[in-house]
Amino acid sequence: MASQNIYILAIESSCDDTAAAILKNDTLLSNIVATQDVHQKFGGVVPELASRAHQQNIVPVIHQAIAQANIDKKDISAIAFTRGPGLMGSLLVGTSFAKSLALGLNIPLIEVNHMQAHILAHFIKEENFDIPQFPFLALTISGGHTQIVKVESHFEMEVIGQTIDDAVGEAYDKSAKILGLPYPGGPLIDKYAQLGDPKAYKFTKPKVGGLDFSFSGLKTAILYFIQKQVKENPNFIEENRNDICASIQYTIVNILMDKLKKAVKETGITQIAIGGGVSANSGIRKALKEAEGKYAWKTYVPKFEYTTDNAAMIGIVGYYKYLAKEFVDLSVTAQPRYKI
Repeated sequence: MASQNIYILAIESSCDDTAAAILKNDTLLSNIVATQDVHQKFGGVVPELASRAHQQNIVPVIHQAIAQANIDKKDISAIAFTRGPGLMGSLLVGTSFAKSLALGLNIPLIEVNHMQAHILAHFIKEENFDIPQFPFLALTISGGHTQIVKVESHFEMEVIGQTIDDAVGEAYDKSAKILGLPYPGGPLIDKYAQLGDPKAYKFTKPKVGGLDFSFSGLKTAILYFIQKQVKENPNFIEENRNDICASIQYTIVNILMDKLKKAVKETGITQIAIGGGVSANSGIRKALKEAEGKYAWKTYVPKFEYTTDNAAMIGIVGYYKYLAKEFVDLSVTAQPRYKI
């Protein structure tokens, strides 16, 4: 078996992106993502619309992934799919299709935890990208999750800190909404932040014990601050947008880094890997790189296309599970609240 190549077809449909990828062992051959623009006018993801769009996109996306990888579907060794966490309707589309195709091709089926995949995305073979050494700490930050995970092996992971309310991605998007920026607003805050003064306005950091996070209080503080300033000056946002965004980003990054420093102190682990959509944020990446020199950490930042929801990260988990012969049968069901 070791001498044979393993081809994994991976399917990701946890939220509003339909994605498919082909991996040859731990090397990516194709990674196709169909985004859904339908949610922008609603200021957030509408679950019913997301599941409908997945049904429209899943066949062409998988077809394109196989074609781009230049293989035949008969070459596929196994199908890996996102079982959860995520939106139930979206997960059902990917789960049902994966089960049907695995049955039709008579090949193994592999279920994948979406959050575990964000962490193991670092193990996709890429030039000029190092692979973390066990044990390491993973900071997984996205629209739905904020976690610090102690990673002992590919499948031995322990969540040692997490958000008790809003995730960091929600904090970005809700702050952007307060500023009148379109959805998704997180990348726009990052864009404007790079042009502003991060210490122009001070927002109080929430006091949460242990390694857990809270962002709902920060969101409320930003809302009240903006309401007060706009009442005094209706053009306040337009005149100070860069400084406001820079100050918001500075506060959020400091919240994340404070908890991360505490986690390093408590565990003694100085290898840090980040994952999830918000890990594309320039402020977070810069803070991690600075910490590398300041605290003698070794930091791992994934390739940009592996940060947002994608099927490549599902595929790498599928590859390692294939090696361990961790397969599931056709009775497997989607798990919208699937924990590591």
